[in-house]
Amino acid sequence: MIRRLLLLLPFLVFVGLAFFLYRGLSLDPSARESALRGQAFPSFTLSTLEDPGAEVDESLLRGRMSLVNVWASWCPTCKEEMPQLLALSERGVQMVGINYKDARDLGRQFLEEFGKPFEVNIFDPAGDLGFELGVYGVPETFLVDANGIVRYKHVGYITPAQVDEVMAEVEKWH
Repeated sequence: MIRRLLLLLPFLVFVGLAFFLYRGLSLDPSARESALRGQAFPSFTLSTLEDPGAEVDESLLRGRMSLVNVWASWCPTCKEEMPQLLALSERGVQMVGINYKDARDLGRQFLEEFGKPFEVNIFDPAGDLGFELGVYGVPETFLVDANGIVRYKHVGYITPAQVDEVMAEVEKWH
């Protein structure tokens, strides 16, 4: 009897593993909650993409609601997202960019080619600020309230259909 149960053990382990793998495949990693939600935007001091001599810090995000978009010239979906970011900017949303793990000249060329929705671009060549934000892929967008608190995180590019959803989040926290 015990021998028969031992023969069934590998099968039962397989079934258990298959269940957990199947369940894991059905989860949406972009739907996970940001650990920063309700927390202050991380402290930083970095130069701007446009001017290596101009430094900005987290105080840039206080006093006015901002959408902070993490992007890179090497990111194909960032190109697809640019029209939506331009539309949000045209609707009066303060847009702040974080040029992530990129070369300064390539980031500038990207903006020349695809548009400039950002009032300021923070240059993060080493990805340190991205790491503090918990970025695991670009693009990612954070809504930061006038007190510098992260209120919303959007993982992946903002599609045309999601512009109104993002605007609703802006208005909710405005």
